[in-house]
Amino acid sequence: MSTISAIAETAPVAKTARWTGRILSGLVIVFLLFDGAIKLVPWPVVTETMDKMGYGSSETLARSLGIITIVCTVLYSVPPTSILGAILLTGYLGGAMASHVRIDSPLFTHTLFGLYLGLMVWGGLWLRDPALRNFIPFRRRLAS
Repeated sequence: MSTISAIAETAPVAKTARWTGRILSGLVIVFLLFDGAIKLVPWPVVTETMDKMGYGSSETLARSLGIITIVCTVLYSVPPTSILGAILLTGYLGGAMASHVRIDSPLFTHTLFGLYLGLMVWGGLWLRDPALRNFIPFRRRLAS
């Protein structure tokens, strides 16, 4: 084992990085829980949006997506299952992006919104989870 990898394994997460990660993750969690919750209620805005996306105004599908969103978000919010939750949310957000591509939504405001959320999901997790930091390290260039 090299000295650099031994240091990386034992290096603690800085307090500022951990709190930044918690805040970033908290924002994502609140947003996705709200998004999932409104899909559980058959409000016209939900069914109209589903119809615009080409899925019809199915209340059953909206509720199913709401349950999936909430379950994945809860998994993400619990530290032992946070990486699994992040993986599942990545897939979910990728599907949302694909749906926006299919209907030719505006690129930066609608289509890439899933990418923005995904970056916040993984960024927040990377900042607060030392195991993930070791798995996906950003290495500094050593001076020659």
